[in-house]
Amino acid sequence: MFSFLDRENTVAPPGFNRWLVPPAAIAVQMCIGEIYSFSVFNLPLSRAIGISKSVPDQDWTVPSIVLWTYSLGLVILGFSAAVFGKWVEIQGPRKTMVASACCFCGGLVIASLGVNLHQLWLVAVGYGLVGGIGLGLGYIAPVSTLVKWFPDRPGMATGMAIMGFGSGALVGGPLAIVLMDHFKSATSVGVKEAFLVMAGLYFVMMNFAAFIVRVPAPGWKPAGFVAPVQPQELVTTANVTVDVAWKTPQFWLLWMVLCMNVTAGIGVLAQASPMAQDMFGVSAAVAGGFVGLLSIFNMGGRFLWSSFSDIIGRKGVFCVYFLLGCALYLTIPYAQKVNNVVLFVAVACVIISMYGGGFATTPAYLRDLFGTMQVGAIHGRVITAWSMAAVLGPQLVTNISAYQKAHGVPKEQAYNTTLYLMAGVLLIGLVCNLLVRPVDEKYHYKAAT
Repeated sequence: MFSFLDRENTVAPPGFNRWLVPPAAIAVQMCIGEIYSFSVFNLPLSRAIGISKSVPDQDWTVPSIVLWTYSLGLVILGFSAAVFGKWVEIQGPRKTMVASACCFCGGLVIASLGVNLHQLWLVAVGYGLVGGIGLGLGYIAPVSTLVKWFPDRPGMATGMAIMGFGSGALVGGPLAIVLMDHFKSATSVGVKEAFLVMAGLYFVMMNFAAFIVRVPAPGWKPAGFVAPVQPQELVTTANVTVDVAWKTPQFWLLWMVLCMNVTAGIGVLAQASPMAQDMFGVSAAVAGGFVGLLSIFNMGGRFLWSSFSDIIGRKGVFCVYFLLGCALYLTIPYAQKVNNVVLFVAVACVIISMYGGGFATTPAYLRDLFGTMQVGAIHGRVITAWSMAAVLGPQLVTNISAYQKAHGVPKEQAYNTTLYLMAGVLLIGLVCNLLVRPVDEKYHYKAAT
């Protein structure tokens, strides 16, 4: 019965409506995007023993919770995508989505058991390791599939899929809060029960998406679509295999492009609430609303910027990310100096929209350079740049600002050095992007004759 999951049994019949595929891709990405809302579990988990307050030397600390759940999950996402990328291309999206559901939701069940037994290592195995593998599989399969269905609008296609991941926090966060409030009692903070319910809901949703998904038949093209005789400079009509692609300079230049873009963006995203409170003296409630607003721009930027890249090209839109982003990072210290919180919010929202846009544009950039044959596998290896940036960005912002405060710098100015550094990081990304050239023909795949 498992043959239903095989790639050959997911090939779309003639007349299949390709617009049925985006909802399936978005559904999977939305489920695994729950990781972006994990911060809602931090405080309850730190009170799993004390319930109403943390018990020293018995309850877990928030830094240890974040390290072994959120951070570990993102790191494993990148490495699992790299390791299993070729398998995803061979087995197809349906089997991959089911495997992702089993790992991600199974990880939530294991994490629930870890909370019940109060064993952080077991929570790490569940949410960080097993769940992280599910994240990696669920992240690349929908993107690879949509790129093949939309050769006429690859930027829009990848934007739709990755927008789903960005929207995960908007669904997962409120859902988790409602569930914890429902299940909390005198002996439970409600996290273990919330994990179990979310595992069940996400498992059903992800497997339904797997049932819907299809891959195009070999040689399929959209009605009326004619590939240009003379494609744009950085858009190839050839293909490059994953084992060859990562030996090219273009692969490593795009690795750096993504790493620099994410390092700058995720550093602000991870510290958005304390930055708003320290730099402008807003309340924690207002800062929380600011974080929610950033999530909306993070999600919207993934679709809008990547769609815009279909017009001006992938290289052009990344130049916008880096040049405009650099100027905006340099604007934030000025906004703090004149105490203009509206300017700060506006600047931060645009920055985060480009952070999300970078994620969504990267698969289309890879498709342009390396073709569609193994773009999912190539994307999986490039995502390791995200894993690196997920550690690098938050650590830079957190540690440098803490050092500044410890050495007498007023807290409202403690982030300025980091912001200048992030502007420099974006300039490094700009240089790497400008160096990208078409892939040499010697790397192109040539079928055996």
